[in-house]
Order: sequence, then C-alpha cells, then structure tokens
Amino acid sequence: MYGSEDTGDKPPNLGSMLAPDAMAARLCDVPIAALRARGICGIILDLDNTLVGFGLDEPDEASGAWVREATAAGLRIVLLSNNFPERVARVAGALGIGGIPNALKPLPFGFARALKHLALPGRAVAVVGDQLFTDMLGGKLFGCYTVLTEPIEHRDFPLTRVFRFFERFVLAHRRSS
Repeated sequence: MYGSEDTGDKPPNLGSMLAPDAMAARLCDVPIAALRARGICGIILDLDNTLVGFGLDEPDEASGAWVREATAAGLRIVLLSNNFPERVARVAGALGIGGIPNALKPLPFGFARALKHLALPGRAVAVVGDQLFTDMLGGKLFGCYTVLTEPIEHRDFPLTRVFRFFERFVLAHRRSS
C-alpha cells in the first residue's frame, strides 16, 4: 500500500480527484492498523469486486475476516453499493454491518447517507473500492481517504466495463508520471 499527501496548497483538479490515496491488491491487504494510525474511524466499503466477486453474496474467507478484524479494531463499516436493496441487505446483514443500496455513485447522495450512517466527518473515513470513477471520485468529493483495490474478477456490469476502459488510461498516466 502506498500513500500520498495532499498539502492543500492548490485547488483539486480532476486528476487529483481520481487519484487514490493508497492502493492494495485486495481488501484483505489494506492494513487496518495503518488506517487507525491515520485517524480513520470508519470505512465506506464497496460491494461488487471489492468485498465480493461479481454477482456473489458472500465474501471469501480473507475478506470476511478483514471485516471482522476491522470492526473488532473499532472501525465502523458501511457497505455502499449501486446494487439492489435485497442483495446489499443480504451481504451486509451476514457481516453485521450497515448497507446502503442504490447509491448512484459517484453522485453525492449515497456518500452523504453513508457518512450519516457512520456519524463521522469525511476526514475520519476511508473509502475502499475498486473503481476510480465511482468509489475514489465519490470519496474525494467528501474529503475521505481513498484506497483503490484491484477488482476481484474481470466480470462487470456493462456500464462498469465502460468506466474500466477509461480507468486504464488514467492509471497508465499515473504510473508514467
């Protein structure tokens, strides 16, 4: 996982709004102690291809263990998903965490609801997800610390495949600069 600091010396631009603060291969690779050390008290967690594989209703053992460890460490967690209420409730309920469906990420409505659910300001929350144009952008709009994970698998919703096409260009540019 790497980190970058925003000094606040210049106004944000689209590039900085899409740049994650940290990256990890999978959710289970996000170091909980490092989040706590940054003053993070809550997590807004993406569902599809971050917590669970595309179309699945249960996380793998490592991801489930990460959620249990994070909650045991005192982090508040809420799922934020563009998916349907029944599926989000099923996954969140099985993990004992809150869930917000139909989020319309990256629009602000779902993120505002997630922060209200966590009862925390954006600066005390990390957004963990696998997409730049939904998870990272939405988190940045609320001043959250953002962690980009690699997608669990390559199957996606059709609109997500369009976003992933553009993400390749943004990520390639970041790696070359």
